[in-house]
Amino acid sequence: MLLAHPAVLRELVARYESLCTASQELALAPDLKRRLDDVAYTLCVTTGTRQLDHALAAARARLAATPAGSTATVSTAAVSTASVSTPAVASTAVAASAKTAATATVTAT
Repeated sequence: MLLAHPAVLRELVARYESLCTASQELALAPDLKRRLDDVAYTLCVTTGTRQLDHALAAARARLAATPAGSTATVSTAAVSTASVSTPAVASTAVAASAKTAATATVTAT
């Protein structure tokens, strides 16, 4: 089974937590909601889960099982989501971005 690189998971979890914090402090703007949805979707794809709470649990368990010094830094470009204007294109772009991030930065077990 292929697993997402711990650095990718760490970046996704951090981005999700940051966006959650921002969404609680501000009114949920459409752009913020879209970014939150995108990172939640990407977490689910990279962890092989269908629910956000399961994705977060799986990502955190993988990170806890990984020694702190054994992960290299991964460019945030590898896990960033595309900025597009229509929902249909956004879904395709997010799926492609998630697939690229998950495929480009995996470790075999």
